[in-house]
Amino acid sequence: MSRQRWAAPSGPESGGTAARPERGGRHRNSAKKSKTQRESRWRWRRAVFTVFLLSSLAVGGLLSWSYLGAEDGVTEVLAHHSENLQDKFVEIPCSEDYDSQKRFEGCTPRKCGRGVTDAIITKEEAERIRRIAERGLSLGGSEGGASILDLHSGALSLGKHFVNLYRYFGDKIQDIFTEEDFALYRDVRQRVQQKIAQAFGISSASMYLTEPTFFSRINDTEAKTAHDEYWHPHVDKVTYGSFDYTSLLYLSDYSKDFGGGRFVFMDAGSNKTIEPRAGRVSFFTSGSENLHRVEKVRWGTRYAITISFTCNPERGIGDPVLV
Repeated sequence: MSRQRWAAPSGPESGGTAARPERGGRHRNSAKKSKTQRESRWRWRRAVFTVFLLSSLAVGGLLSWSYLGAEDGVTEVLAHHSENLQDKFVEIPCSEDYDSQKRFEGCTPRKCGRGVTDAIITKEEAERIRRIAERGLSLGGSEGGASILDLHSGALSLGKHFVNLYRYFGDKIQDIFTEEDFALYRDVRQRVQQKIAQAFGISSASMYLTEPTFFSRINDTEAKTAHDEYWHPHVDKVTYGSFDYTSLLYLSDYSKDFGGGRFVFMDAGSNKTIEPRAGRVSFFTSGSENLHRVEKVRWGTRYAITISFTCNPERGIGDPVLV
């Protein structure tokens, strides 16, 4: 199979057309323009990651005090790692977060809640997706316990900072990923999107992939910077204004591959916990009705993908592609 050089996708919609390969001198101006646009998007997305982490710290400091007793109090396991769940959905009242922003009929949440399913992604597919993450993260990784790989923007944790994967490693990327990797990535994203649309009674065509959407690798290494402090309570809609629906695809098994690292919805008076399982998808509306955090990983390594959606087409991004 021939390999071609990477380029970031263009177009606001999740099915957007990617920039085409360079061919000949008459395309140099457009290639330079595309490069400038990619670098601009890269700088903006790096800023988004930083804002997310700082906002998580701030929101965590403001909100977590009222939930401190929950860790030692009532905890309900919403999804055990030993269960094979076809579908589990809990409807909850929507917060006011959506009222202050433009509403998009047929998409902006009117029905809020959280769901879990083991029925749309197989363990074999989760293993293949995990290998994509492992190969990409083998090029870098944080000095602390949490590493990020964003195939859309190219953001990759490296030491105490982020680098642009595509610019930093150049042609070496051609030996890391294949077209089949990204075909699977797109297919998985589409299935997750369709599941969310079905659960909340909206059209999947009204939803747009948004940023950041990324792989995470978490282990028990001590945090070195704020970027490594993933465990603070936060609200996705507050942290990222574009988020309307959040999902996570887990790529490793709780109690087998790692300890700790459970996903926790922080409800008044109790916690609702999801134990990761390879191939398991959890999803929820992104507002304050779903304040959440991740437990610190005590041992092993936890892999997952955060796949996020917006109702605002202007905040949509395309799938990553090889071109």
